[in-house]
Amino acid sequence: MKFEILTIFPNIFKGYFEESLIKKAIQKRLISVKIHNLRDYTTDKHRKVDDKPFGGGLGMVMKIEPVFKAIKKIKKGKSKVILFTPRGKKFNQKAANDLKKYDQLVFICGRYEGVDERVAKNISDLNLSIGEYDLMGGELPAMVVIETISRLIPGVIGKEDLLKERLRGAGFVEYAQYTRPDVFSPERGVNWRVPKVLISGNHKEIQAWREKNKKVIEK
Repeated sequence: MKFEILTIFPNIFKGYFEESLIKKAIQKRLISVKIHNLRDYTTDKHRKVDDKPFGGGLGMVMKIEPVFKAIKKIKKGKSKVILFTPRGKKFNQKAANDLKKYDQLVFICGRYEGVDERVAKNISDLNLSIGEYDLMGGELPAMVVIETISRLIPGVIGKEDLLKERLRGAGFVEYAQYTRPDVFSPERGVNWRVPKVLISGNHKEIQAWREKNKKVIEK
């Protein structure tokens, strides 16, 4: 799986992709992440990527030309171009499973007051939102989507059984989890206990408890 990110703030991603399982997945070549500075696709000496909106209004709008040039150069093979916007389709586990089928995902990370609407209508294959709220840009959504999809790639989160246990059709199963100590007393007279069934050693009852208390994340 190849992830390509178009942004005007490439340094935002540095720490994130150099830690934990994402870093290991990159090192093992299970995924690749390339960050492209949109300013490299401008033609003026100031490397300008934004301009005032037609019709007036506050703020600046990101221009279509650098995005078009970048996509034309980067997009290859079985690919999907994604623009992050609060007006896009809401991202969920089913969407992650669908996107996992592609060889390359190209993310357009907007900034300022948004991206020229012609990008959404003519360049992007999918307009995507990670929630009904507004962010300063598309960089955080790109990281969220990359991590969610990467978890579905065999070998990224460790043993294959870990993935099989959690997958449920197009969705994902989340269980309530506990660990030692079995009794935690943060203050006198207060005891927070692990459910007895989980320390009983009865695997059949434990599995029944987990099924009863699970949450299936799918839409």
